[in-house]
Amino acid sequence: MKRLTRAFSVIFLISFGLMYLTYYLNQAEGYGGKNTLTVYNWGDYIDEELLEKFEEETGIKVIYQTFDSNEAMMTKIEQGGTTFDVAVPSEYAMSKMKEEKLLLPIDQEKVPNLKYIEPRFMNLPFDPQNQYSIPYFWGTVGIIYNKEKLGGREIKSWDDLWNPDFKNQILLADGAREVMGFSLNSLHHSLNDTNETHLQAAKAKLDRLTPNIKAIVGDEIKMLLVNEEASLGVVWSGDASEIMGENENLDYVVPEEGSNLWFDNMVIPKTAKNVEGAHKFINFMLDPENAAKNAEYVGYSTPNAEALKLLPEEISQDVRFYPPPELTKKLEVYKNLGKKMLSHYNELFLEFKMHRK
Repeated sequence: MKRLTRAFSVIFLISFGLMYLTYYLNQAEGYGGKNTLTVYNWGDYIDEELLEKFEEETGIKVIYQTFDSNEAMMTKIEQGGTTFDVAVPSEYAMSKMKEEKLLLPIDQEKVPNLKYIEPRFMNLPFDPQNQYSIPYFWGTVGIIYNKEKLGGREIKSWDDLWNPDFKNQILLADGAREVMGFSLNSLHHSLNDTNETHLQAAKAKLDRLTPNIKAIVGDEIKMLLVNEEASLGVVWSGDASEIMGENENLDYVVPEEGSNLWFDNMVIPKTAKNVEGAHKFINFMLDPENAAKNAEYVGYSTPNAEALKLLPEEISQDVRFYPPPELTKKLEVYKNLGKKMLSHYNELFLEFKMHRK
């Protein structure tokens, strides 16, 4: 009997230890509670001092995790198992998440700082009335170029990329929507085009760009351009701002044919364990002082009108990154094309990358 009792005691202790270990790992992996908030965001996309400030003000511990693509983020949330209280998808991903019922509606009464968001960034087609999303940052896709290496030549059009003088001088961000999008725009088609003839023409035109492409890369595109390893790059506006801050020979332009106007948004996934804390965090990030600090650190454009007033003039008055409404009207937001068409875009992009080899 004593042996049996000891055996049960050992089993109990092991079970308790495993339960504690599971709890600890769950906390680290994003299983939160009312005193914990798990935030899932793009890499290097927040001033981490703000996380500390939020913890001090609310007593809520923040577990911060990052992703490198909308697709990776959506897959992890879709699979479940890991709980996130706040996530930051782009607009087309957010639209898809809403369709697949992966999001909780936002109680706007618990986000009073929503009043500071500029009206033109509210009630957009991907989320009417902002039922499920709150704007975080916005920006454009364009061309960054080295004025010195190009002999003072200005870049104005997507078609400029096809100039034979730029052989082996262009870096592209590794994104199917971005690359297929600018090729479609160069042909004066929508970057949300689903016409097969137009898509094949855009892919064929990209194939003709191959001699000019030095590499298709991820985050390293920033350092390569700063170090003048290439003369031009197709990048997001926030990356361009960061790159230009490191090298004064670089400039950025949104091509005249049009481009992408993108939005990253704060949302609450349906598996959130701390919905109250999620609302507090979203409201905290919309405080003008916090939003301005975040925008200055990240380098992307803030949709917060009051925060914009707090930024240095060299930032807030820079029309390359804060274009006026008349220009943004010419830009397009990515639409959710559906799984089948999105896969087709990815296939065409992959074929283009393989063509380079």
